[in-house]
Amino acid sequence: MTETVGTGAGTAAGKKSKAAGGLSVKRVFTTEGKHPYDQVTWEQRDVVMTNWRDGSVNFEQRGVEFPDFWSVNATNIVTSKYFRGAVGSPQRERSLKQLIDRVVKTYVAAARDHGYFATPQDLEIFEHELTWMLLHQVFSFNSPVWFNVGTASKQQVSACFILAVDDTMESILNWYREEGLIFKGGSGAGLNLSRIRSSKELLTSGGTASGPVSFMRGADASAGTIKSGGATRRAAKMVVLDIDHPDIEEFVQTKAREEEKIKVLRDAGFDMDLSGADISSVQYQNANNSVRVSDEFMQAVENGTDFGLRARLTGEVIDRTDAKKLFRSVAQAAWECADPGIQYDGTINDWHTCPESGRITASNPCSEYMHLDNSSCNLASLNLLKFVTPEGTFDAPLFARAVEFVITAMDVSICFADFPTEPIADTTRKFRQLGIGYANLGALLMALGHAYDSDGGRALAAAITSLMTGVSYRRSAELARAVGAYEGYARNAESHQRVMRKHAAANELVRTYHANDAAVRALATEEWKTGIDIGTKHGWRNAQASVLAPTGTIGFMMDCDTTGIEPDFSLVKFKKLVGGGSMQIVNQTVPRALEALGYQAEQVEAIVEFVAQNGHVVDAPGLRPEHYEVFDCAVGERSIAPMGHVRMMAAVQPFLSGAISKTVNMPESATVEEVEEIYFQGWKLGLKALAIYRDNCKVGQPLSTGKKEKAAAEPEKVVEYRPVRKRLPKKRPSQTVSFTVGGAEGYLTAGSYPDDGLGEIFVKLGKQGSTLAGVMDAFSMSISVGLQHGIPLEFYVSKFSNLRFEPAGMTDDPDIRIATSVMDYLFRRLALDYLPYEKRSQLGILSADERSAEVEATYGGGAGVDIEALRSTVDSSPEPHADEPEHRHREAQTTTELMELRLGKAADAPLCMTCGTKMRPAGSCYACEGCGATSGCS
Repeated sequence: MTETVGTGAGTAAGKKSKAAGGLSVKRVFTTEGKHPYDQVTWEQRDVVMTNWRDGSVNFEQRGVEFPDFWSVNATNIVTSKYFRGAVGSPQRERSLKQLIDRVVKTYVAAARDHGYFATPQDLEIFEHELTWMLLHQVFSFNSPVWFNVGTASKQQVSACFILAVDDTMESILNWYREEGLIFKGGSGAGLNLSRIRSSKELLTSGGTASGPVSFMRGADASAGTIKSGGATRRAAKMVVLDIDHPDIEEFVQTKAREEEKIKVLRDAGFDMDLSGADISSVQYQNANNSVRVSDEFMQAVENGTDFGLRARLTGEVIDRTDAKKLFRSVAQAAWECADPGIQYDGTINDWHTCPESGRITASNPCSEYMHLDNSSCNLASLNLLKFVTPEGTFDAPLFARAVEFVITAMDVSICFADFPTEPIADTTRKFRQLGIGYANLGALLMALGHAYDSDGGRALAAAITSLMTGVSYRRSAELARAVGAYEGYARNAESHQRVMRKHAAANELVRTYHANDAAVRALATEEWKTGIDIGTKHGWRNAQASVLAPTGTIGFMMDCDTTGIEPDFSLVKFKKLVGGGSMQIVNQTVPRALEALGYQAEQVEAIVEFVAQNGHVVDAPGLRPEHYEVFDCAVGERSIAPMGHVRMMAAVQPFLSGAISKTVNMPESATVEEVEEIYFQGWKLGLKALAIYRDNCKVGQPLSTGKKEKAAAEPEKVVEYRPVRKRLPKKRPSQTVSFTVGGAEGYLTAGSYPDDGLGEIFVKLGKQGSTLAGVMDAFSMSISVGLQHGIPLEFYVSKFSNLRFEPAGMTDDPDIRIATSVMDYLFRRLALDYLPYEKRSQLGILSADERSAEVEATYGGGAGVDIEALRSTVDSSPEPHADEPEHRHREAQTTTELMELRLGKAADAPLCMTCGTKMRPAGSCYACEGCGATSGCS
């Protein structure tokens, strides 16, 4: 391990950086003379990804090369989403080496061309360190970097965009156009519509203006039509309206009214699910809506006074409203349909580094990037769990040095990046906004024995975030000295310095509880001091440095247990296996946490086994109740309270340039008053943005099942699961049985999975080409497909055994002497061969030896008992229970679906539009564990 020259806290950070010749750096993770690729073991893998809805293969690439410590899931996602070149062509990337080299070498070339480093040796260290960290999943750039950098396409590196629209038809139409271009490129955008005149104001021609809500309809239709990146994911967008806009009530109610429409249409029999055939008739469903509230308004709410709504052109008050009533309507709408979210304008602009260049009026779709209109932000996130030492502490110095390399690379990207519009390109190059962040915070806190909703957990999170941003701005100041400050700095120098001092002051206010968080905060304190000293003299290279993004796809790429700032979703999850299939495992952070809490190996094993069976830790053997909170998750037996999420956001917000992508989940039983309180406390606690989601508040989501008593008049709503086809391997074991039933001869061949589960049958009966032979072939095919889609063999046995038709009669099978039909014989034979004794006993199907043993146990011997008659007894299988379902729900394929089975209700998450599996929350978006697709802009 080595260090960056002059970059640790308490050092003269920039003294060895050459003012005219760039930075000098030393190694941190790498060893001189050894390439990172040569220090890992590589292996060949096959990536085959299927769509569970029809079992079709939606992606296949065999013989890809990855390190042996990368999970199957990370391999699948990177291969299918980030490898470039036509599948099957020689140009297609096939190794992680090619992917990392394509990106890193582009960054290195740009750093060389723009004089970032002092010597070629420094440039080589930069290349090796980036390569090592990407190879070992220490950090990841956002998806557009992997999509575009080093390819023949435009070098777009940003995932987040903010647009601008003015009160002219030309500007409104240009808004539609620019959004379309961004959506087509696979990204998302946000904007504020508050400059558009309200429906209560006049046009210059004398007519009445349409108002912004009317123009939202056209933009919504456009977003619904354009699929992101040419794929099937819907566009991601954010629409913001100021609280003092005269049309604010209409804006607040837009999605709530549409939700009522969805309910009416659903009750009338229309398909109103998220991907339903009729959902497209509903408006405003392709955007997240947020209300921008001012401190003046929130104070009016607090004081119970009136609030003025202002004309857009003149700024005069044209109407007055009860502030509390308006605030209640915002909370009511959010309670009904999760929109609108809320953005706190006063806090946002109080932390604005560039107010002389314009106010911050909007955000990207996930609400973490907030800066000037017509700007963009490229993101990268570090995997916090990689910085846990064997002693169970957070390695702050190592983390600081990793941040240096990452933030440097992020700034380099602006030198070669392309942008969707010229105004965005101009603003980004002048202000160089960056968005460094992290993932795996929830897993880190659990692994170190901290509850997510605890003072200790919040203190560590705050200290880490402060350190990350402090190091980023210190390196930004060093870069300003080496290659120049951002162009807009001179005009905003005083404001930028003020915000840096605010960050440093907030760092001093962090109350620490343990030696670990105290050490991290101490290092952050030195970083802020050093960075401000250098920046005051030389400026800063970047107007913004940090945000907390959802980290959906890249979180899977880094094999993170948790995304962004989120807590652990659940204690159990699915792990994909080499060769196909998956298995349910307990998150690896659970045993690490138990060890950190002082439990012995035998206790850890017992507790982990309990969690595997129950999905929670309540009443786990040997686990002390005071430690339960460490294992609290987003959902499940002990879910974190909504204010626990809000308090964590408030702890880290003062140390972020931007904001936080996170939705606060609330139970279905939550009240409007509770939503109102959370939105109010978000303002009091200094958040920049906040959104809530109340379980089952949207019709277009899967609905709860069971476990809840419903009103008699309300129809029961059940979750429908579709089966997944599990195909047999090319080479599989099988056995053939010849049989005779009533003189008719035939053959039964049964093929099974390697784990001995039946997967197919072939029945030969009658002459080749005869009608009977054809019918049996078709019958065999249908049964085989059903077995591969998860229909249990016992279901077929219960349905087909004891069917009566010719040929029937005696058989040549000693276990089944009489059969009522060929079907009766076949499925009783399959039951004997493939079902365990317990299930066969329930069905009344036993072998001759088993019947003999049963009779002997019952009667003390076989004397006087007609064993032959017992062997050939028919009609012995029980009738299916009246309320027994005639199908089995498909087994869980993702962690979200596993939690549905645990909780007895469906999670409010959409199905992945790419592979069909249930997604899981990632910040304010959703991410698919199966293929890595996200519903947001990252």
